[in-house]
Amino acid sequence: MKPQAMICSAALVLGVLAVSGCATHNSPSTFNRSEVGRQQTVEAGTVSALREVTIQTDGSVVATATGAVLGGLAGNTIGGGRGRTAATVGGAVAGGAAGSAISGNTRQGVEVTVQLDSGRTVAVVQEGAPNQFRVGDRVNVASDGVTTRVTRVN
Repeated sequence: MKPQAMICSAALVLGVLAVSGCATHNSPSTFNRSEVGRQQTVEAGTVSALREVTIQTDGSVVATATGAVLGGLAGNTIGGGRGRTAATVGGAVAGGAAGSAISGNTRQGVEVTVQLDSGRTVAVVQEGAPNQFRVGDRVNVASDGVTTRVTRVN
């Protein structure tokens, strides 16, 4: 493999890894490592509506990366010169997409609509089941500006 193609393939794989590493867990009890120690704003409110939803995962980083590497290697065997470089990049992109699609699955979720004590209404989708909440439940809505979670007040 030529140095230019290797650099191109490596950059593409790193890009795919960076994008696919953005998956989060939205369960009120599950935190990503990057969320630990981050300040959250908490607002109290009352559940006004519930809706069962399906959460589709973004796929596995390992599957995406493996698909990108294998696709890049396969593409590198095609043609020569600039055609080979284009085939390498195209193979890596296609392989990464295929790996991500194969590893995807779904989880049960709930959309919780909350009438906050401040008068605002917010809706939060998170992992779980609608039977974890009831309309009228008092809840806390915690947000760090990126991730928001709803938890029942005991």
